[in-house]
Amino acid sequence: MSQVIKVNIADANVALFPDKIRTTGLGSCVGVVMYDPVMKSAGLIHVMLPSSSIAKQKAGLNRNKYADTGIPDLFQWMIRIGASPERIIAKMAGGAQMFQLKGKQEFLQIGKRNVEACKAILDKLNIKTVSEDVGGNMGRTIELDTATGRLKIHSLNQPLKEI
Repeated sequence: MSQVIKVNIADANVALFPDKIRTTGLGSCVGVVMYDPVMKSAGLIHVMLPSSSIAKQKAGLNRNKYADTGIPDLFQWMIRIGASPERIIAKMAGGAQMFQLKGKQEFLQIGKRNVEACKAILDKLNIKTVSEDVGGNMGRTIELDTATGRLKIHSLNQPLKEI
């Protein structure tokens, strides 16, 4: 019997076959999934912000909140549960621009900056991003099935997507 492992905002977790792993509430946040197709293991992080350098307090820092700290931590977690670094692939969703901004200041485009940061960290870790559903102006819920590696993407008033 499989279960669905839930990942909250600024949180991360792992799942092993036959379980699924899900996060909700991806607006400007980015859900990054790592998957080992041989082990059928997955990790998921719900990234809120691109860089921990903007954190006011470093003591007690929630590393899962930031792309630059949370993604490498999740990668190490995947290796600890038996995933092979050479086999791990990534998928991502989210990074929307949820509100119209006057002047379109780059620093206010958190969704875009989150996506760019996640991609840069994955590249630095030599993890290939095989598919993504990012940008736009809608929220998303994502769920990965460890049996297949398929990522289902639910968005309000949109057809179900699978990547």
